[in-house]
Amino acid sequence: MSTYTSEPGTRLAGRYRLVDQVSSGTGWTYWKATDETLARSVTVLTFATGFPRITETVTAARAASRLGDPRFSQVFDVEDGEELAYVVLEWVSSESLLDMLSEGPLDPARASALMVEAARAIAGAHDIGLAHLRLDPACLHWTAGGGVKISGLGIDAALAGPALTVSDDGTDDPELTDTRDLARLLYAALTGYWPGQPDSAGSVPGPPPQAARPALLPPAPENGSGLCTPRQVSAGVPAGVDDVTCRALFQKPNRHGPALSTAATFADALASAAPPVPLPFSTGASQARTAPSSGYGYQQGGPTSPYPPEAAPYPGPQRGPQRGPHPGPRPRPGGGRGKPPGERSTAVRAVIGAVIALVLAAVGVAAWSISHSLNHSPAPAPSRTHSSSQSAAAAAIPLTPASASVYNPLGSSGDDDPAEASKAIDGSASTAWHTSYYFSHLFGNLKKGTGLILDMGRPVRLSQLTVQFGTSCCTHVMIEVGNSNTASAATLSTFTAVQSSSAAQGSTTFNVTKQVTGRYVLIWITDLPPLADSSSKYETLIYDVTAHGFASGQPG
Repeated sequence: MSTYTSEPGTRLAGRYRLVDQVSSGTGWTYWKATDETLARSVTVLTFATGFPRITETVTAARAASRLGDPRFSQVFDVEDGEELAYVVLEWVSSESLLDMLSEGPLDPARASALMVEAARAIAGAHDIGLAHLRLDPACLHWTAGGGVKISGLGIDAALAGPALTVSDDGTDDPELTDTRDLARLLYAALTGYWPGQPDSAGSVPGPPPQAARPALLPPAPENGSGLCTPRQVSAGVPAGVDDVTCRALFQKPNRHGPALSTAATFADALASAAPPVPLPFSTGASQARTAPSSGYGYQQGGPTSPYPPEAAPYPGPQRGPQRGPHPGPRPRPGGGRGKPPGERSTAVRAVIGAVIALVLAAVGVAAWSISHSLNHSPAPAPSRTHSSSQSAAAAAIPLTPASASVYNPLGSSGDDDPAEASKAIDGSASTAWHTSYYFSHLFGNLKKGTGLILDMGRPVRLSQLTVQFGTSCCTHVMIEVGNSNTASAATLSTFTAVQSSSAAQGSTTFNVTKQVTGRYVLIWITDLPPLADSSSKYETLIYDVTAHGFASGQPG
């Protein structure tokens, strides 16, 4: 199979118009392109004539297309004809971990929460026999809605040649490779350093020289016995998070537990050490910044020494060694460029100036109020102040649904795949419930809506509901709470709406402030997105639902 030299404006298959090169390597190029049939941006991977790994890359893309988890960049189309080969993927326009680290390490709670979700996504891929094999800070993104998006599943490794970790029995272990790379990502998120030189071999075989990945972050510092642990680099890293990182990265047991050799055990251990918090990357500033990144990751080599002792301090300042200039973001498949440091600095100074002005104004108003009160009013009675939102957030607990079923009071009882409803709460990102497909976004004008109803087993008050929808935009949805699951229009009218969205896509979090209690939580869908591979069929997919709030009898 072969390719031809492409340039901006070239159309592939009569529908994919190449717009601009995003990144390229020896024999391959990633493009931002427009799918003119569905009027959307996509990423297109093309190959140079004679590129030796076309077959492996196309095979990896086909395998990745089997995974419908929206936390991964989706594969839309693959062509491996004799005259032309290319791969069409989802265009990822969100911020990458590499972009975030250009402004310094993340807060430990935030870094841990993000890596828990990334690890669970990778574990779901492992469940169906897929592995990434090339995880790095440039392929890990966060969407505008606050969800994880991982690009390059299997494809990045096929382009460059995989770097597999060898297990204890001497065989290549794809799952162990991904688990160690997840630990490297956590280390980087906590410290801003990459744990392992790009050309180090250490005790773990790395890729051949032609597949070596460039260093995009400074190398992690070392002490006398090997790499410093995250806590030795940054004193603010919690001991439990430091321990989990080291047990996965160095693959050494310690007094806290065994080595963490799978993505699932890594995710569980990290969630226990630092319980996940709501993902915080859905602010306006984050949405406005697109996802720059770089070429392809780092060497898979690990440390050349055993797990460093906890008592061995890094012989530098308490806040960790000072870094030199941080490498700037580079183009990456599925992203543009972030704001230059100068623009960010100017924006920060403007915000600080505005805050100072507001504080001074508030002080002046407060002084006037006090003076006025002293001169014209009797002394007020003391009042109690508290932060209800903080106390509520502290008291909220995970709420586990007892069951899930289709709620279809306006249609036929067999509509919308009732047998698969439980897959929305089974905790697996590789399974999903979906509506039936319709020939218009308004259910083919057959009904006004349909829903998924969760029986919480007891009366609850929601504080947050996170729903993992499919990747197509967009589902119109309302979150409602009630006390009956009878499928009738009359019962539907008794439900109370507590949140809504007209742009639900991927991981969507609904923060609930209404004080409404009920046993049943209804995800009521009123408008459907198109199927990913069709412009004439419409359906909604829900992969997972998680809830937080207050159970009956619980304070809050």
